[in-house]
Amino acid sequence: MITELLYQIDSYIKEFEAEVIHVEGNKVVLNKTAFHPRSGGVANDTGFLINDNKRFRVVNVTIDKVNQVIIHHLESESHNIRKGSIVKGIIDWSRRYMLMRLHTAAHIIAAIMYRDYNAVITGGNVYPEYAYDDYSLEIFDRKIFEDVIMKANDIVKRNLEIKIYWLEREKALKIPGIVKLESRMPPEIRTLRIVEIPDVDIQADGGPHVRNTKEIGEIVLLKVQNKGKKRKRMYYTVR
Repeated sequence: MITELLYQIDSYIKEFEAEVIHVEGNKVVLNKTAFHPRSGGVANDTGFLINDNKRFRVVNVTIDKVNQVIIHHLESESHNIRKGSIVKGIIDWSRRYMLMRLHTAAHIIAAIMYRDYNAVITGGNVYPEYAYDDYSLEIFDRKIFEDVIMKANDIVKRNLEIKIYWLEREKALKIPGIVKLESRMPPEIRTLRIVEIPDVDIQADGGPHVRNTKEIGEIVLLKVQNKGKKRKRMYYTVR
């Protein structure tokens, strides 16, 4: 990745400075960024880029996999931001923090589903207001989801520190349950970013997370749906 991913190093970076390496219309590419793009089912960050004391709203963030860069989509085209200039990035922290809390909650839920029901995620998304996951359960029973949420909240209350580190791909893929998404392997890169909740879960993951499970708060089950074979869906949020 040409763009350095600051959010993978420290998910709590709220402001940063970076050099503009490409501009095209309302799309800006930086040499480094704390803005998380939409990826892995987790919604993108929003916020601002500041250049010469002028604020430009970032409304979307995407990955250009061909050129290996992160693209910041501004609300409108800017003629002020030019290649080589230094800009300040500011993350919409309230949005980001909710995504972090829900994302870490999703890992805990996935670990319990995998451990107790041998179910993996077959789809899902994390938004700022709520998240949902589809699981490869054979039967549809609300009690299963209620049981999983109860167990997840018990884990949250244990105040576990989340560990983030990198492992060589071959070594990482030998860890049982390192991938809990059906038919989705990590990208073909030499080292994988690992997110570990001690004695609960370990996954290859590139998104932002909280530092401690206590920051999640309470996980609340919103509703469940039977979306078909291997698609038993659960909606939830945190408060």
